Amino acid sequence: MQEKTINIRYKEYESVLELGQSDRLLLEKAIRAASGAYAPYSHFNVGAAVRLENGEIFTSANQENAAFPSGLCAERSALFYAQSQYPDIPVAALAVAAVTDGKVTPEPTYPCGACRQVLQESQERGNKPIRVIIGSAGRIIVTESVADLLPFAFDNLPRQ
Repeated sequence: MQEKTINIRYKEYESVLELGQSDRLLLEKAIRAASGAYAPYSHFNVGAAVRLENGEIFTSANQENAAFPSGLCAERSALFYAQSQYPDIPVAALAVAAVTDGKVTPEPTYPCGACRQVLQESQERGNKPIRVIIGSAGRIIVTESVADLLPFAFDNLPRQ
């Protein structure tokens, strides 16, 4: 038996003002997108913004449904929409933020497992790392690759 360790890399910022202009814009768009959430059950509005390599930005918000598995997270909605419009353009970055009671949450809200897996496959599909920006009122977490959010991703893409 061998015991091994996985290290992940991320940056932590205390304020959105510490981010570069393009990351700040993306996070601000994610926060605004949360207003489009349909969350009558959880009252937890999540917004996401995706920036493609060509500079196009797409936003979305979570959409709940009484049959809970029928809803969709903001991250997947934004990714699927962006990639359906520009299927051959890699995703450069994704920002996500949650809002409750009209305020950005005090702590980061990380993508769920399903969203992490979709992010991972989007990263493989584009053959480029995706920068992930996770905002909150208290701090902002930034990873340079989805692998830092999902080190043991399911990989079922055919290899050439």
